[in-house]
Amino acid sequence: MRRRAAEYRRPVRRRFSNWIWALFGLFSVAGLVLLVVNHNQHEDRVEQPVLMMNNLFIIFHIEPAIMERNTRLEQVAHESLNFTEEILSARSFSRQLAEQMTLAKAYVIIAKEHNNLHLAWELSSKIRSCQLLLSTAAMRGEPVTLEEAEPIIKSLSYLIFRAEDAHYDIATTIMTMKSHIQALEERANAATVQSTVFGQLAAEALPKSLHCLNVKLTADWLKKPYLQRLADEKRNSPRLVDNNTYHFCLFSDNVVATSVVVNSTVSNADHPKQLVFHIVTNGINYGTMQAWFQSNDFKGSTIEVQNIEEFSWFNASYSPIMKQLLDADSRDFYFGGYQDMDVVPKLRSPKYLSLLNHLRFYIPEIYPQLEKVVFLDDDVVVQKDLTPLFSLELHGNVNGAVETCLEAFHRYYKYLNFSNPIISAKFDPQACGWAFGMNVFDLIAWKKANVTARYHYWQEQNANGTLWRLGTLPPGLLTFYGLTEPLDRRWHVLGLGYDLNIDNRLIESAAVVHFNGFMKPWLKLAIGRYKPLWERYVNQSHPYLQDCVTS
Repeated sequence: MRRRAAEYRRPVRRRFSNWIWALFGLFSVAGLVLLVVNHNQHEDRVEQPVLMMNNLFIIFHIEPAIMERNTRLEQVAHESLNFTEEILSARSFSRQLAEQMTLAKAYVIIAKEHNNLHLAWELSSKIRSCQLLLSTAAMRGEPVTLEEAEPIIKSLSYLIFRAEDAHYDIATTIMTMKSHIQALEERANAATVQSTVFGQLAAEALPKSLHCLNVKLTADWLKKPYLQRLADEKRNSPRLVDNNTYHFCLFSDNVVATSVVVNSTVSNADHPKQLVFHIVTNGINYGTMQAWFQSNDFKGSTIEVQNIEEFSWFNASYSPIMKQLLDADSRDFYFGGYQDMDVVPKLRSPKYLSLLNHLRFYIPEIYPQLEKVVFLDDDVVVQKDLTPLFSLELHGNVNGAVETCLEAFHRYYKYLNFSNPIISAKFDPQACGWAFGMNVFDLIAWKKANVTARYHYWQEQNANGTLWRLGTLPPGLLTFYGLTEPLDRRWHVLGLGYDLNIDNRLIESAAVVHFNGFMKPWLKLAIGRYKPLWERYVNQSHPYLQDCVTS
């Protein structure tokens, strides 16, 4: 078929084709305009070049993607809001509210002191509103807005202005707060001293059950002559001076505590009949001790009880500590109360000045025929056989003891006054401290080194109390300096009278556990976790103990 000439073709088709192209071009221009506008609106968050602009399909897919990404960014920004940074920001309303609230709290106190209770109530009410707004903002994780903060800021500003107008100025506020802080510090210090004194009194007070036991035993000693005859017979026993046996010495006025030490020692000894115990007590408790140890059997061990008041050589002309205790000024300082706030109350405890406590420096004078002894405090419990201590090599030293500087800060500078040239010239401040409570003493080496004379020298040097405060450990550190042999720490574990967190494995491996501290095992304030270690060696079946506990 022949194709018609151009002038005979249908004009309608050409017009239709032009219309389509015009429409398509119009949509393309519109799409380009929309894309440019959208790009300008989101150029800080989305940078995406337009690769194809010839159809609207791309535009309608890009716009939802951009919106979705913006939403995610807003969520991340919302989650990462740090309210601490917000309240520290100088431009935030949260900080303004916090600062006004702090100032308002100070004015509340001042208003109350000036009996302006209405102003104090208004300030307190606005402070609560401020706290509520800040807590709400912190919970939702969004900053405080102007609409939320403005009414509270205005109200607080008005109230603070009223307070200042009432002459509660900043200078008055500062002085008032300083006086409050000083008063609180004084009350806190007084409460600390008072609690320490009460704890000390509780530790030193004799429980009613022990007092009851002492009364019953003293009555037995006075009413039963055979107990006194038995004690006289044992006083002359050759075993008391036999160096082939194992000798232990205790100085105490607590009959139950001493009994636990003896009972725990013999219960864990391989050969208890080879043990000899030398006990020294005071005149008040001498009959009590004798009645108890003469009427109870401790697996065949030998027990000697002596009265310190019968030691005629132990007098003021020989012993500096005895002379100091007889001095009126010293007694007033040590026993006249706790007015000096710089002195820790426990360091003024009469326990530290007890003559029984200082007898440990006179062991060769008390037992002149013995060669080696093991000294035990009355607040220890023995868990293993101690006879191997007598065969330990002390390498010429006098004192075998467990060092304590591994446990904390127990070095010489903590016990002694190194600002005094007498101390600083002769001792190393970093020297390791050691423990009294379980000590092996070589009495032959003791006499050779004249240790008691060294103790007398340092006690005389400290007559004015400037070298150390009180107690027997500081003079012991000086007296046995260079004469102490370190023992394995498993021989002696300390702290059961104050430390709640001693490792159970360390306690189980210990030959001796020591209840040093205020929380003695025979008191109600004892640490319950450790108390069974001590109670298992109390003779609960004794009728006197049963009567005294139930009564």
